[in-house]
Amino acid sequence: MLASVFIAVVSLALFWMAAFTLWWQMHAWRTPEVLASTRFSSPDGGEHVSFSLLLPARHEQAVLDHTIQRLLESSHTDFEIIVIVGHDDPDTTEVARHAEARDPRVRVVVDTHEKKNKPKAMNTALPHCRGDVVGVFDAEDQVHPELLAHVDHAFRTTGADVVQGGVQLINFHSSWYSLRNCLEYFFWFRSRLHLHAQKGFIPLGGNTVFVRTDVLREADGWDPDCLAEDCDLGVRLSSVGKKVVVAYDSDMVTKEETPGSLMSLLKQRTRWNQGFLQVYRKKDWKQLPGFGQRLLARYTLMTPYLQAVSGVIIPLNVAVALFLDVPVGIAFITFLPAVTAFVTFVFELVGLHDFGKQYGLRVRFVHYLKLVVGGPFYQVLLAGAAVRAVWREQRGRNDWELTSHVGAHLTDTGHERGHDFGDDLGKGADIATAIEVTATAPGADTAAATEAAAVTRGSREDVPA
Repeated sequence: MLASVFIAVVSLALFWMAAFTLWWQMHAWRTPEVLASTRFSSPDGGEHVSFSLLLPARHEQAVLDHTIQRLLESSHTDFEIIVIVGHDDPDTTEVARHAEARDPRVRVVVDTHEKKNKPKAMNTALPHCRGDVVGVFDAEDQVHPELLAHVDHAFRTTGADVVQGGVQLINFHSSWYSLRNCLEYFFWFRSRLHLHAQKGFIPLGGNTVFVRTDVLREADGWDPDCLAEDCDLGVRLSSVGKKVVVAYDSDMVTKEETPGSLMSLLKQRTRWNQGFLQVYRKKDWKQLPGFGQRLLARYTLMTPYLQAVSGVIIPLNVAVALFLDVPVGIAFITFLPAVTAFVTFVFELVGLHDFGKQYGLRVRFVHYLKLVVGGPFYQVLLAGAAVRAVWREQRGRNDWELTSHVGAHLTDTGHERGHDFGDDLGKGADIATAIEVTATAPGADTAAATEAAAVTRGSREDVPA
């Protein structure tokens, strides 16, 4: 009897968790009107907002110069780029200084903290910001030249304190897990963040986020000890009633690459999960005025705990159902999570098709097959990262595990695309050449840049079948 009750409770809990997650994931596609409302509105040509664009870079000499050049191509005329480098990172510093010497809009700020992390680097740069709005990008980002004009228009027409733009991982063909990683970003920035903004509670994304400078300074910048400083900032600003506007447009998203290995992905997810746990324990979310907001905040920030528990309980639940004699009704209940899993798989297949259509990427049958087959293994990885995050948080370990980048998202993989990607690099341009140019900058890590160029060249011929 006790076993039956346990199975029923666990199965129903898993069913409702999966159902809620799926419903939120589908938010943007509920009606054509909702989908249209998630996009940027067209700018009117005016410029009334000036930008300070922060670019924290640590051991990013292989991709930094390309990102700076992309930002300098912006159609908006009133902006500065502040590259933040560590005092102990001479290779990245040399690339940044080289860019600073080429263009007066680029400035370099040196972070002298002994213990380095992204929020400390950005807090170091905050006093140097001259713009009305502070924008954050990562060193490997591929930024659309019209983005700042759209963000300027969004601030002026909505009265927002914060504008969150879209971020999209692009290299879906690189590995079996990169396919799911790209789709996760697609659902998160295309749909779920819009729901969070609508509800008045939002864990901000790590980049392509723009905050009014006075609002950011009033909030004392970023929490230097939090492993998810973006989430923490969003929670703190939501808790004091600041207005956050989210906009996703496939033409305007900032393009990034997936982690280059499973271990790198595991560490990245561990850091994010642990950061969410830290924000939950800080309890700023309890200042939210509405009960529904606080409930959403609690559920969102506790997700790592739920994933960790699910990763342990699901196998146990299946084993109990298979090997113990339980009533037929209870056995039927155990299949409820499978129903939501099936519906989720169908929605993901449709989402992958939409993702390919949005970005002109040729999605083949084998990619749909990999999406389905890789699903359970990807969930195991996420559960493992959640368990690891809970363990690290309980042990008081909060060191920053850096995710390295080689520019895999910058490749023009023609036979994986439905159209030319020339808008990103110029028609016929070769990103491998661009990365090799970075290697010639004084002090650049030639080996790392050469490896990145080799990866980009190889991806044209070695795309998984």
